[in-house]
Amino acid sequence: MSDDRRMDVLRAIVRDYVDTREPVGSRAIVERHGLDVSPATVRNDMAYLEEMGYITQPHTSAGRIPTDVGYRRFVDQIAHLKPLSQAERRAIETFLEEAVDLNDVMERTARLLSQITHQVAIIQYPSLERSVLRHIELVPIGERRLLVVVIMESGRVEQRTIEADIDPDDLSELRSALNAHLAGKRLSEFPDQLAHVLDDVRPQATRLAQAVAQHLAHALELDAEDRIVLAGTGNLARATIDFPHTIEPVLDALEEQVVMLRLITEMTKDEDLVAVSIGAENRHDGLREASLVSTAYAADSAAGSLAVIGPTRMDYPGTMAAVRAVSRYVSHLLNGN
Repeated sequence: MSDDRRMDVLRAIVRDYVDTREPVGSRAIVERHGLDVSPATVRNDMAYLEEMGYITQPHTSAGRIPTDVGYRRFVDQIAHLKPLSQAERRAIETFLEEAVDLNDVMERTARLLSQITHQVAIIQYPSLERSVLRHIELVPIGERRLLVVVIMESGRVEQRTIEADIDPDDLSELRSALNAHLAGKRLSEFPDQLAHVLDDVRPQATRLAQAVAQHLAHALELDAEDRIVLAGTGNLARATIDFPHTIEPVLDALEEQVVMLRLITEMTKDEDLVAVSIGAENRHDGLREASLVSTAYAADSAAGSLAVIGPTRMDYPGTMAAVRAVSRYVSHLLNGN
């Protein structure tokens, strides 16, 4: 029973500190949370929690505040995430359904998640490497210039202009061959299929086919993780009091987009899992005073990640619920459900 009560005390300290930014005392815990014990008993529990490293006393005669270890224990004890209200769900759905294309979905998702959580939001575009091709379009834009447009099932679009001799008949034949062999295939399957495309075109169209094939092969080298949207950095400036030293390391970390995306994608491999990394748990030195809450979303065969970054003094249950809800709406929207 005492262990359960100690966890109740820890939860009370975390919640009150998140709400007030003030160290929490024993009397306040008894009065605010209706614990059927005396302040002296709570003080004993706090002494135990401090000995275990879950809370600390910022200065003499003050109450207690959670440590990174305390936040971790608090997060690990969250059995169920509180669902968003019907009004919140309706607002999310309406806002995202107004998006006109994939870029708009990504930008709206970042803004929405930042507004809901009052933190920084990072949204990764659907992974290109794992995407399935919907259609390839070849558009002549000059005598020797051709626009190659690659449209993926996830809605992601890649385009590149190439220089080549263009014959309308060759172009039509090549377009048909490309879509016949590549539509419905993953990008990783392109190299094997491109050989069949070259076999299906007339000899005079081979040079054009090779130029287009080279462009498509280059698409394999594109790093999908460098396509992100960031929103809400201004929230960090408003939360400077929550960073004991300075927010500059966090801002510097956010600029290292490839590193940030590696962190959040490593955190979340499962669409149903919301992962939390707190303070010193973060592998990036610039995030030692920050927390990340991340999950994955699915877009047909492709996948991406979204995350929230903020100070360790964070509303973890609310942030985790928001991240999970938004990821599910994005998945449903991109999958046409």
